[in-house]
This record gives sequence, C-alpha cells and structure tokens, in this order.
Amino acid sequence: MRTYIGRQQAVSVEDFVELALGTPVELWLGTEGETAEERAARLDAARDILADPEYSNLPNDVARIAAEVIEAHAPELFNVIPLVHPAGFRRVSRKGAAA
Repeated sequence: MRTYIGRQQAVSVEDFVELALGTPVELWLGTEGETAEERAARLDAARDILADPEYSNLPNDVARIAAEVIEAHAPELFNVIPLVHPAGFRRVSRKGAAA
C-alpha cells in the first residue's frame, strides 16, 4: 500500500515529517559532520524560512507533531515504566501530615 500526502508519496517516517512541516528535517537538525560554514548557511536558511509569513505557524506545527509522537510512542521512546505504589502507601500533604 502506498501513502500520499498531497501529490507526494511518503515512504519513510522522515518523508512524513518533511511533508508535514514543508521543510527537510536536516534543515533544523543539521547533519553529522557538517562544517561550521555549512552550519552557518543552514541556520541562515532556517531563519529566512521562519521569517516567511507562509511558515508563520511552523513552530506551533513542530510542537504539535512532537507532542503527538511522544503521546503515541512514549513507552518505546523513553522506556517509561508506570510506577505502582505499595499497598501501604499514604499520601502526604504539603504540611507533612499523612492524608
């Protein structure tokens, strides 16, 4: 089965993110081994994109996408284990007295 976003085929997770954001992920995260000159050029391009009114909602979109990914995949991403309180556990109020 093929998945398309608009007219673009999304093959990988990176494709989905790039199509959702409208920019390549590498623009924001950089690439391994990039030189200082390459980094400066990448950051300059990123600033230009953020200044473009077409991308004015990009920071909100990134935060929303990140929150959705964390919500959907938190156990795998962060190896979260729910804490189970012992049977004799009692809540302690802010004043230090057991509730």
